[in-house]
Parts: sequence; C-alpha cells; structure tokens
Amino acid sequence: MSVAHKTPDQRQDPRLAALYRKISWRILPFLLLCYVFAYLDRINIGFAKLQMQQDVGLSDAAYGLGAGIFFLGYVMFEVPSNLLLARIGARRTISRILVLWGTTSACMLFVQGEWSFYALRFLLGVFEAGFAPGMIFYLTYWYSQSRMAGVMALVMCAGPIGGIVGGPMSTWIMTAFSGAHGLDGWQWMFLIEGLPCLLLGALAYKIMDDRPGDARWLSAAEKALLHADLAQRSAQQKHAFRDVLKDSKVYGMAATYFCLICGIYAVSFWLPTLLKNAGVVDTMQIGFYSTIPYIAAIACMLAFARSSDRRRERRWHTMVPALLAGVGLCVATSAPGNFALSLTSITLATGMMWAAYTVFWAMPSEYLKGEAAAGGIALINSIGLLGGFLSPAIIGWAKEATGSLSAGLYAIAALLVAGALLLVVNRRPGTAAVRA
Repeated sequence: MSVAHKTPDQRQDPRLAALYRKISWRILPFLLLCYVFAYLDRINIGFAKLQMQQDVGLSDAAYGLGAGIFFLGYVMFEVPSNLLLARIGARRTISRILVLWGTTSACMLFVQGEWSFYALRFLLGVFEAGFAPGMIFYLTYWYSQSRMAGVMALVMCAGPIGGIVGGPMSTWIMTAFSGAHGLDGWQWMFLIEGLPCLLLGALAYKIMDDRPGDARWLSAAEKALLHADLAQRSAQQKHAFRDVLKDSKVYGMAATYFCLICGIYAVSFWLPTLLKNAGVVDTMQIGFYSTIPYIAAIACMLAFARSSDRRRERRWHTMVPALLAGVGLCVATSAPGNFALSLTSITLATGMMWAAYTVFWAMPSEYLKGEAAAGGIALINSIGLLGGFLSPAIIGWAKEATGSLSAGLYAIAALLVAGALLLVVNRRPGTAAVRA
C-alpha cells in the first residue's frame, strides 16, 4: 500500500504524540548514555595507541588485530545473550552487560604486551555482547515501526557522541594524568572511562522496565493506547528462529551491515592515526580534530532518519549514503598531504556511514516479527560485526606490508560501495506500510 492510499497517520494523534514523548524522555536518555560508554570503551584504544603502542611494544598489525578481536568475542556470545534477554528481560541483561564490560575495560590498564592486549579485548567483546542488538530489540516493545528510524537515529547518536566526547576527554586524561601515582596517561584513561559503567549497571537494574506492561509510570489507559498502536503498526506474520536461520533475506541484510561496519570501525580505530599522519602532532589537537567528523555524523543521522520515516522508505536512504561514504573515503585516502581536503573527506565519509547505519536498522526490525526477532536481530548484528574484526586488521596488515594506510583504506571504500550494491539485489519483502 502506498503512502497516498493510507488512512491518516496516527502520528498526528495528540494522545499518541504525548505518550511517545513521555516514553522517550523516560527511556532514551539512559539508553543513550549507556551506549555512549559502550562505544567509547570499545574505540578508546585508538587514542591509547598514541602512547601505549611504544610503551607496550605493539606493532601496527598487532594493534589492528587487537582492535578487531573485540568483535570475535562479541559475535560468539551475541545471539545467546539476546535470546536470553527475551526470556529473562532487558533489566537483568543490560545490567549484567554494563557491569562486566566496565570492569574489563578498566582492567585494560594492566596490558603489558600483545597477548594480554588480545585477551582483554576479547573478553571486552564477550561481556559487551548483546548490548546493541538487545537495545534494538527492547525498543520494539515501546515504539511502532513508523517511528523506529527516528528513534534509532536518536539512540545511535551515541556512537558519534562517544567520538565527540571521547576524543578531547581521552587525550586530556592521557595528558593531564600521565605519571600520576606511577601510571601512564593511557592507563588512567582506561580506568576513568571504564568504571562509570558499573554505576550505570546498578542504575539499569533499578530503573529499567522489561516491557510497557511493567511500567508503573504509565497509566492503564496509556498502556492500552500504546498496545493498540503497536498492534496496528506490526505486520501479522511471525517468525520462528529456525526460519530466520534459513531466510536468505536476513543474510543479505547481514552482508550489507558487514560492509557498513567495516567502514565505521576502520575510521573509529584509525582516525587518530590518520590525523597524526596528516600532520597533526599534538595529542590534544588530535582529540579536538577527531570531533569534527562525529559532529557531522549526528547531523546526517538525524536528517536521513527523519527523511526515511517521513517517506516511509529505507533502502535508498541506506544505499545512497553508503555510496557517498565510499567516495569520501577514496578522496581522503588519495590526498594524505592535504590536511583540509583529508579532514573534509573523512568528515563526509563518517557522516554518510553513520546515516546509512542508522536507517539500516529500521529494516530488520520491520521485517522480523515475534520473539524470534531477538535472535534474528542478533544474528544480523553478529555477522555484520565480523567487519569490526576484519577492517582494523586489514588496515594494520596493509600498514605493516606497505608502510602506508592507503591500500587498506581503498579496500574499505570498495566494501562500502559493495554494501550499497547489495541492497539493489536484496530486495527485502516489506510490510504493507513500508516500501522497501
């Protein structure tokens, strides 16, 4: 059914608008804050590398492997974690994840060589597994599909916010605390940025509600109104997880996500090094310059998500920014000596990657229905996050082999273009309310 033939959108209902505002103010700020620390604790090694690489004796290849090995642990435990969430609830699951990953991230200060670096990065992935897909699945309990891209944009802003806050904060901690109480600056950074997650874990257990029916801050009338809206917006088909495992469309979406993740984490883990290679030598300046691409990312995410929800279209809103990201990364790679052009191109590429990433997640949450959506979303995320392992490792190996980041970055740009083209052939069957 096209938008032109639909009945008036319930989004105009003032009661629903007020209800969703109430829900958003209650649950989104906390999820956003948790996700900021999730992103920060997985990518802050990009800044630690500026000091710890020499202190610990890590090669570029070892750093790239350690950066990516996080995702092997994540992938191995993600689907079980999300299936468990559907059984025991988000409150217990999110609380457990926060406490364990915060403790592990703080313990990164004990890294003494390659193997301890690999072990702690792997454990960080194991303990953080299930957080992002669990959060996405949790949001489907609270929001209709016509609102999901906009909601995802707000929550997924955590990544760029982590980049904006994390760059200056990480480099400041590394500079200001260097040598205090016998610890190097990078050790203080891991400790200070890891411990707040323990507090967030305690808060999650206290303030989160597993489902709308458990929310004492919603009246009976509000719960009934929300239930009616969610029922109307959801397609009638249900999926068993065994059917998800045999669905080629799910694997097509996972392949596209893999390509997007390759781009996002290539920039996330190597941006400080790229800025240093472009001529920025001061650690604090690297931290501040690194915020620029992420500021652009937030603007792009919100703009594309708003347009996607308004037009009820997902595929082109993912494909076009992915193509532009590939082009931007190529331009940045081809002009390493031109700082202004490199920074502008990296900013474009980063903004477009995050825009594609945000709208993408509205597609699986629309396609997968029923309790198996928890496993299906985790399956897509698990396959896609292998790109988080592959991309930093590719760049590290290429740097060791050629002495330059260029070959690896061109490979990542090609993957972004491939991810966009996959959406052409993987025409996902949509619900009546959404054009794919």
